[in-house]
Amino acid sequence: MRQIAFTLLLGLLLPLSAMAKVLAPQANAVTPLLNGMKVPAVTLQYPDGSPVSLTALTMQQPAIILFYRGGWCPYCNRQFSELQKVEDQLIALGYQILAISPQSPDALQAQELETEMKVQQLSDYQLDALREFGVGFYVDDATAKKYAGYNIPLTKDGTGTPVLPAPGVFIVNKQGQVQFTYVNPDFTVRPSAQLILSVAEVLASEG
Repeated sequence: MRQIAFTLLLGLLLPLSAMAKVLAPQANAVTPLLNGMKVPAVTLQYPDGSPVSLTALTMQQPAIILFYRGGWCPYCNRQFSELQKVEDQLIALGYQILAISPQSPDALQAQELETEMKVQQLSDYQLDALREFGVGFYVDDATAKKYAGYNIPLTKDGTGTPVLPAPGVFIVNKQGQVQFTYVNPDFTVRPSAQLILSVAEVLASEG
């Protein structure tokens, strides 16, 4: 419980600059939404390319929103594998799991065929959610060249600069209010599935 309380406190103490709706110049400069803030009104795409309002989704039921780099990221895949062990418990608590990536709908469709999770994969190919949630950042030239060498296509903004999200977890209620935030600019560090489940249980009991 102390770990949960500490994590919640960290969310409350994030800098007020988190209100900025811009892509950060680098990963350690992201300014994610604060607890108590509203989910932005952005339109995403399902893997089949059809549009969906994030606000409409969260009005239906509480949501655990994950921002991940892409199906090519081993750390993201490891996180999904761990979450799969507790997803039935999260769903039993009334939560839907929304996984947002800057990958194209076509790329997500290929991934969707490989996963057995009940997660809804959503494309933020236009980068609106990454920007509005304050988790998106520009990839430096050296890193972009490294990924290109691995044949990893990165989504680019209007200037042609590659963009990635700092992996994050947001727990949101039916009123569209953020109740929990965990964002780490170090993409190798993710909250454990058990921590996410514990926080969800606490929030569900209070709600």
